[in-house]
Amino acid sequence: MIEIFILSLIQGITEFLPISSSSHLILISKYLNFDNQSLSIDVSLHIGSFIAVLCFFRNDIISFLDNKIIFLKIFISSIPVMIIGFFLVETGIIEKIRNIKIIAFTTIIFGILLFISDKFKLEKNIDKNFTFKSALFIGFFQILSLIPGVSRSGIAITAARLLNFNRIDAGKISFLISIPILGAVSIFGVKNLVYSNDLSFTYLNLLSIVISFFFSLLTIKYFLKYINKFNLNIFVYYRIFLGLILLILAYL
Repeated sequence: MIEIFILSLIQGITEFLPISSSSHLILISKYLNFDNQSLSIDVSLHIGSFIAVLCFFRNDIISFLDNKIIFLKIFISSIPVMIIGFFLVETGIIEKIRNIKIIAFTTIIFGILLFISDKFKLEKNIDKNFTFKSALFIGFFQILSLIPGVSRSGIAITAARLLNFNRIDAGKISFLISIPILGAVSIFGVKNLVYSNDLSFTYLNLLSIVISFFFSLLTIKYFLKYINKFNLNIFVYYRIFLGLILLILAYL
């Protein structure tokens, strides 16, 4: 029970911050010897985050009905990572890259890239400048998020900032693109829940969804407020500090 709470807390906080939720879940489970951490539990935690982003951006989603072009751009941006992600899961490659050394290097490298991108101009917004070209650019960047430590939200924000989107809209683009991605992961998770014969396993999955939803909702709200006033340096410093600690643990 306490393991599920901790994992859900970490998922809810880190899914929408540019610090990588998957790497934190892997690391916490590894060093605290959690028994419940697996790809299946990961999926359930992502379902909670998916429901949270749907609730928070419900008005934007409703507006998609009137502005189908924006919806199409969001969907196109999510296609590359969903295709490559499905391939990596089905082939088992995803499990082979879930290790501390990879997480350590990607945490530092993409933290530095986030820092560089945040120095770009703050001149574009989602309403006027989110074109099909920019959607594809961000979409292909997101493929990198399949590597633990990169961060899906982090790489999406990085790509948007490289295109000179202001911070608040870069964050918003990241969250909106997460909807079809988390939706695809959620469908996979629901299938696992439906076909599971272990009631305790199913209960743990449902519990993780609820707690992850709560913390995800809070994180989205306050992260957007934060980047509306401040730069992304605090996340860069955190990533570099964490990456250095992980390198020490990995090679000592």
